[in-house]
Amino acid sequence: MPAKKYQNPEGGLNEAGRKHFKKTEGANLKRPQGSGTDSRRVSFAARFSGMAGPLTDEKGRPTRLKLALKKWGFGSKEAARNFANRHKKG
Repeated sequence: MPAKKYQNPEGGLNEAGRKHFKKTEGANLKRPQGSGTDSRRVSFAARFSGMAGPLTDEKGRPTRLKLALKKWGFGSKEAARNFANRHKKG
């Protein structure tokens, strides 16, 4: 998990986090895509709909998984799964 300084409190990485990963890993990470049917969003939905783990912690706060789903425009794993199944190619 990335350091707190690289995490966006609303989910995902902040700009500094994306730059850090580009510098250290060579990864060209892009911002979350909150709407549309682009292949990046469909791929995200397919991957994250199958992720293990709860959407809230023991105190009822959203986990990073829930925050990431929300940032990409999904309210739940089921919503992401349904979206991915509707828009997958092939």
